[in-house]
Amino acid sequence: MAIRVSQLREDIRKRGVVNSIRQPIAYAVGNAAALASRASGRGSGASIKGALMMRIYPGYFRELLADKRIGVVSGTNGKTTTTHLLTAAMRESMSDPRDVVTNPDGANLREGVVSALSTRPHAPIAILEVDEQVVPDVIEYGHPETLIMLNFSRDQLDRHHEINALGKKWRTALTAAGEQGPTVIANAKDPLVTWSAEAAHKVIWVDMGTGWTQDAALCPQCGTILEYDPEGHWNCPGCPLGEHQPDYRTEPNQVITADGDSWPLDLQVPGRFNQGNAVCALAAAAEMGVYEPVALRGMRQVQAPAGRFAIGTYGDTLARLVLAKNPAGWAESLLVMESDPVILAVDSAIADGTDVSWMWDVEYEKLRGRRVIATGPRAMDLAVRLSYAEVEHEVIPDFAEALKGPFTGTVDVLSTYSAFLRLCHMGGVELK
Repeated sequence: MAIRVSQLREDIRKRGVVNSIRQPIAYAVGNAAALASRASGRGSGASIKGALMMRIYPGYFRELLADKRIGVVSGTNGKTTTTHLLTAAMRESMSDPRDVVTNPDGANLREGVVSALSTRPHAPIAILEVDEQVVPDVIEYGHPETLIMLNFSRDQLDRHHEINALGKKWRTALTAAGEQGPTVIANAKDPLVTWSAEAAHKVIWVDMGTGWTQDAALCPQCGTILEYDPEGHWNCPGCPLGEHQPDYRTEPNQVITADGDSWPLDLQVPGRFNQGNAVCALAAAAEMGVYEPVALRGMRQVQAPAGRFAIGTYGDTLARLVLAKNPAGWAESLLVMESDPVILAVDSAIADGTDVSWMWDVEYEKLRGRRVIATGPRAMDLAVRLSYAEVEHEVIPDFAEALKGPFTGTVDVLSTYSAFLRLCHMGGVELK
């Protein structure tokens, strides 16, 4: 027995020595790869950096999450903007903003989280955008203080499959965490979010003020068809699951608490969906100890999170870039399109999801009476949908040609993820 204990101690010591060597090597190799990616114009390099770090030092993910106050943001829509808003709120309350580390470019898989945290491994606070599939791991290893659950909607069905499966994973993780789990800031308007969040030991409910219901027909608890009243409130007639009274409520340019306190939002990012995102960020910041007016002061400084709503320059054309990745995102983003014409850019690369049948669930009929330019590799697919919507349009597959104009003023461009990244690169927009 003494020999076995001695051998075990020696194995642990050796692993510690190996890890102490691997860690700086992983850091150096990852940074070199990120630099090469940026130099070649292929992107920020966050994902390749994190992937190499984890390959060389597999324990880096758990190690970097340890001993931090962590706020997590996840859901189908709005993760990146909400992460920027919460980060700005937290930094506004800190004497040294560098004490808050985040992943600002939207790299939200394990590789992206590792890449971001490695930049400031000793920062005491981390605000992390996390992919829906990764949330259970972060709950288990990072023990976050707060988890913002924005919504569940069909997105990249060739990767995520059914959203109910994601909801079950979140509920299971929150159940397993028990009292050690995060305080959940949950979208009370989303039935699947509600069902998942009810497993948490503490929930702060937010009425985000958005109206997408096409992914919420059946009760996630019992399978009964959900009922919606004329004001959009929902409940299940077959079981106790129903919409909770909100602790925070979104009104036009305003947030109102259950106690009757209210503050103007005055955001620089447009759209009612971003007002809902901001209210979730405000609730999380307050839960993490930030006074609401201080949090709002920080959030009002956010302008173009990771390129969203930034103005790109394309020769003589100025274009405002808006990102939407699924039917729920497109439905809300169409409401902020102001120019005439509007440019719609669609691709179907792996990062977008190769299935573009979602276009038939977007109400492009809202664009009737305005001219639309369809561009990108799947412009012809979009053109078919626009024809059925009786929207005047022309097809210009090449991005540069589509942006030549001439246009009067700034033209709005609404695009899927891969197209958005290309347009940012072409227009000199930084993803930060």
